[in-house]
Amino acid sequence: MSKYLLNKFLFTVDRDPELVERYRADPRGLVEWWESTTANTLLNCHSGEASTWLAFTDEEREALIAHDHVKLFSLGSHPFLTLTLFIAMFERDNTSPLEYQKAYGAALAGFTLPYPDITT
Repeated sequence: MSKYLLNKFLFTVDRDPELVERYRADPRGLVEWWESTTANTLLNCHSGEASTWLAFTDEEREALIAHDHVKLFSLGSHPFLTLTLFIAMFERDNTSPLEYQKAYGAALAGFTLPYPDITT
């Protein structure tokens, strides 16, 4: 399991409106594309350096494809990263202010201290 890789995915997708829309419309396609093209590049590195070993576990990949923020949190992804990305993808589907954010929080209400470790 790589909390770093989960958080890197959430961070990089959230910062590109085209990737946000691709993730909303075709999560499996975007996750597979991102993993094969971006997972092993160094974050914020423009020199062409890359690693060769980073990959999602099946559990991580399926949670990303399912847009399952509760499972992602239990796997150690940072809740702020999932919240900001998922707001960009799903807030437009709601009719009242903060409706998505409240549902997001309610879905995580079953967690008690200590929360899953979100350090990378």
